Amino acid sequence: MAMARILGTICLGLALAVAATFARLFLKARDGHRAAEEASRAQTERLCAEIAAHQETEAALAKAKETAEAANAAKTRYLVAVSHEIRSPLNAIYGYAQLLERGDSIPPREAGGVIRRSAEHLTNLVEGLLDISRVESGVLQVRQELVRLPALLDQVVEMFRVQASAKGLSLDYVVEGRLPAYVRTDEKRLRQILINLLSNAIKYTDKGGATLTVRYRSQSAAIEVRDTGPGIPAEDLERIFEPFERGREPDTVMQPGIGLGLAITRVLARILGGEVTVTSEVGKGSSFLLRLLLPEPIEAPAGAAAYRRVTGYEGPQKTILVIDDSPAQTTVVNHLLRPLGFSVFEASGGAAGLALAEHCSPDLVLLDIQMPGTSGWDIADQLRARFGAGLRIVMVSANAHEFHAGRDGRRAHDAFLTKPVDLDALLDMIARQLGLNWIVEDAEPVAATPSPPMALPESAAPYLDALRRFMKLGHVRGIETTLVTLERDVPESADLVARLRPQLEAFDLRGLARTLDDVG
Repeated sequence: MAMARILGTICLGLALAVAATFARLFLKARDGHRAAEEASRAQTERLCAEIAAHQETEAALAKAKETAEAANAAKTRYLVAVSHEIRSPLNAIYGYAQLLERGDSIPPREAGGVIRRSAEHLTNLVEGLLDISRVESGVLQVRQELVRLPALLDQVVEMFRVQASAKGLSLDYVVEGRLPAYVRTDEKRLRQILINLLSNAIKYTDKGGATLTVRYRSQSAAIEVRDTGPGIPAEDLERIFEPFERGREPDTVMQPGIGLGLAITRVLARILGGEVTVTSEVGKGSSFLLRLLLPEPIEAPAGAAAYRRVTGYEGPQKTILVIDDSPAQTTVVNHLLRPLGFSVFEASGGAAGLALAEHCSPDLVLLDIQMPGTSGWDIADQLRARFGAGLRIVMVSANAHEFHAGRDGRRAHDAFLTKPVDLDALLDMIARQLGLNWIVEDAEPVAATPSPPMALPESAAPYLDALRRFMKLGHVRGIETTLVTLERDVPESADLVARLRPQLEAFDLRGLARTLDDVG
């Protein structure tokens, strides 16, 4: 019995040991299975994430491919459009140049006009492309200069009259109210905006015409260009201001151009502190409105004139030295300045220009920047060191990105002109730098007989005192308001106000002062 109990105990112990061993093995196997499941699950998740990443990459690659293909197609269309835009004016220049060389009986004025307009078109195209590049890189520079606003508007309108007439369209120019004789702005940028707006109005209009309306008030201008063209769908009103974009209508797409005009126009307007907006009705036409701050100067500049009629200048003869490696540039300057009485010398390089300056002692130097062997900036420094501040130095260059206005205390030059040079702008610059008064051929002599003093009642005295005070301050708005109240409150002053208003509109403060001195 004892042996049986012992054997039973041993068997029970063995059974328990086996059971414990199996339990441990079971638990270990279960843990291993769970770990394997977790590892498998993690691997599956990694594979899914990798597959998703591959799908995203494939989608991104497909999108990039579509974008590249679209960009390539846009580039092709752009190059075709640019080629067309360049070849058209080049063809006109080339053709008229050949006619002139052959001695054909074509009127020189007609040939010159076509060549000039074609050159202006090419210049505007190049400047437009450069402006887009400058805006994208943040280096577009804006100048503040005195601008003859009425003359600028007249020139731009006249530029498009022939084009409008050739299409059987009308082109009207309306000024509502007073327009200042001079304003301060960037003339080149303002001209470019106006050309872009009028060009589009004529280009996209087949019947009817276009109207340029100008309103000026409180130092700001509202310039509206309205046409009777096909109009612009509402969904395209903002898209047309994007680069290389135009309307989606077939007639619009077929028009020549590269789709930069309105994009540049909006950017330039904003840089000048203004805005361009558009309203349109399909089938009836469109209206583009430019609102821009154009402040008046306190006093009109001396020597300003209509340069088409200049025959000379007052005072002793002035000497101008032209340093430029382009014979065409020096020829143009010679033909412009010599008939006006200037003594003109020319040099084709920096060293020759310095030597010639020692010989002729110029009053003003027109200096190109990019010349063989040396830079115009270095020549300007040497000229300033040799002749001092009395010598006027005007940089003239096709590298518009090098523009520096001058007279900033850090540079040797006094002013800057961009090629191609507008001859009116060149004369204007010379007059300002040398303090010249131009002689014009149709200037009428002023009558020597003084006008009798104008007698006014005592009630006009406070108004006259206010006018004299505002005149000394150059307060144009104060003068204008006082004239209105004077005419209303003192009826006897109607003749005086009638004489003062044209002088005020012409910004002739000196003439206004003389008229007030005649009042008894």
